[in-house]
Amino acid sequence: GTVLGLDPSAGMLAEARATGAPLLQGRAEQVPLPGASLDMLTMGYALRHVADLGAAFAEFHRVLRPGGRVLLLEIGRPEGRLAHGLARAYLGGVVPALCRLAAPRAGTLMTYYWDTIEACVPAEAILGHLRGAGFHDVGCETSLGIFRAYTATR
Repeated sequence: GTVLGLDPSAGMLAEARATGAPLLQGRAEQVPLPGASLDMLTMGYALRHVADLGAAFAEFHRVLRPGGRVLLLEIGRPEGRLAHGLARAYLGGVVPALCRLAAPRAGTLMTYYWDTIEACVPAEAILGHLRGAGFHDVGCETSLGIFRAYTATR
């Protein structure tokens, strides 16, 4: 099979060209491919940057063949006060502080990263948008209380 890469950033695509994989510039809400052209679609740790999940998932449904699968990897806000507090202390405090020591800009990036986790869309909303776009066998597996793998079938 063929693996295609998609990113809205020309700069990111320029960096990725060294892989030799075919790359397309585009957004999740408007994939530049014909309908029913993919067997599988994956997105890693980028859902929090999608402005309209309903539009993106409808587009994913459009470009997948019948029986095609979606796998969305994401980090989600931990449930429970203790888990949330520990994650905030580590990912929102310790990791950015260590990164600032090694590379000052990286500390700012890691602070932003935690901010996006804090503001992420709840799992139930993501699952609802997938169902609303017409997917079935929709599910979410969570590891370590923070890492989520959403799956669905067209």
